[in-house]
Amino acid sequence: MIPQAPWFTESRFGMFVHWGLYALPARHEWVMNREHTSAPEYEKYFQHFEPDLYDPREWARAAKEAGMKYVVLTTKHHEGFCLWDSALTDYKSTKAPSGQDLVAQYVEALREQDLKVGFYHSLIDWHHPDFPIDGFHPERDNPEAARLNEVRDLGRYRDYLHGQVRELLTNYGQVDYLFFDFSYTSEDHEDIWGGKGREAWGSEELLKMVRELQPGIIVNDRLDIPGDFVTPEQYQPSGPMVVDGVQMPWEACQTLNGSWGYDRDNLDYKSVDLLVRMLIDGVSKDGNLLLNVGPTARGNFDPRAVDSLRGIGDWMKLHSRSIYGAGPADWTPPSDARYTRRGNRLYLHVFSWPFETVHLPDLAGKVEYAQLLNDASEVAMLELGPDRQAINTAQGGQPAGTLTLKLPVQRPDVAVPVVELFLKPGV
Repeated sequence: MIPQAPWFTESRFGMFVHWGLYALPARHEWVMNREHTSAPEYEKYFQHFEPDLYDPREWARAAKEAGMKYVVLTTKHHEGFCLWDSALTDYKSTKAPSGQDLVAQYVEALREQDLKVGFYHSLIDWHHPDFPIDGFHPERDNPEAARLNEVRDLGRYRDYLHGQVRELLTNYGQVDYLFFDFSYTSEDHEDIWGGKGREAWGSEELLKMVRELQPGIIVNDRLDIPGDFVTPEQYQPSGPMVVDGVQMPWEACQTLNGSWGYDRDNLDYKSVDLLVRMLIDGVSKDGNLLLNVGPTARGNFDPRAVDSLRGIGDWMKLHSRSIYGAGPADWTPPSDARYTRRGNRLYLHVFSWPFETVHLPDLAGKVEYAQLLNDASEVAMLELGPDRQAINTAQGGQPAGTLTLKLPVQRPDVAVPVVELFLKPGV
């Protein structure tokens, strides 16, 4: 648990929103990098950014109905475009055709729904004239890169970075969560030429300022110095996350379809049951899930994203008490299942529905009652002693200490069925 923010591990589930000029080309949020687009060439998207369907109240309602407890918006991504009325640049939403401070409306909408307010802020800025070209920069292959870097001043850029963070944490009231992205002295264990980390960002000074401005805020681990939680991205950890021998709060950052920004032709959407299993898997390993949506350039959610969120919400309405405030259990679940525990209740999430029985090692004598969580219907409990012989019409015994549950043949019509086990006092 994070001392200044116990809400984080209680919540377990949040929404990430990646939104910026890259929604117009609709070819991934790194389109500027991938297509080696210079800042002047990228200007056409700034000139045509007019999200007339932007209604953050709809975003907040969608998050709330999906069972999410907090939302994190990209105030500025690597392209450098700002979604708020920054006094430090004209490359911002109030100067684009939209003419709106999009962050202000977002914050107001979240507070109306009692959702925690989160900001993402890129440490990288491919538009700023003082940000040095490096191995990740869109102009990394420009033969003039070295000459261009001679007049770029990282110190001036660092002042700009700190100034914009100060604006965001001063002008919008309480901010609960800050996701910096990212340091990159290496990538996949390969050095990046010109890569940047704590010295480039002035990370110690930056983090000190953040905590002075927002004492209750939580900050991630991407400043190249320790943060409040760690952020595995696009993979599910195999267990609790440990840093230097210490178990840390963590949050898996995941996408609906492999892209963070709106990617029109990307059809690789995860199924609702897979997304639910990812959420469960994380909680069973003491982690959170931050699930991303990339709005269109008009400001609304793609219908495919809406369907995914609605499907998760249908499951959460019936099963959220196996998620909120829950965490790992001390027992090893059967194959194709996960345990979560909250207080005296143990939750068996059944990923693969068995025929009639499921065997739970080391739980015999420790459970006083069992039921399906979706409808609170009783589940019969048995203990099949190890000496019991298998015969034609009855299965044999199980290892000592095994609790056997007798399940209905018909799988409950939910994304992932859950059995709620009431533990006996003292267990």
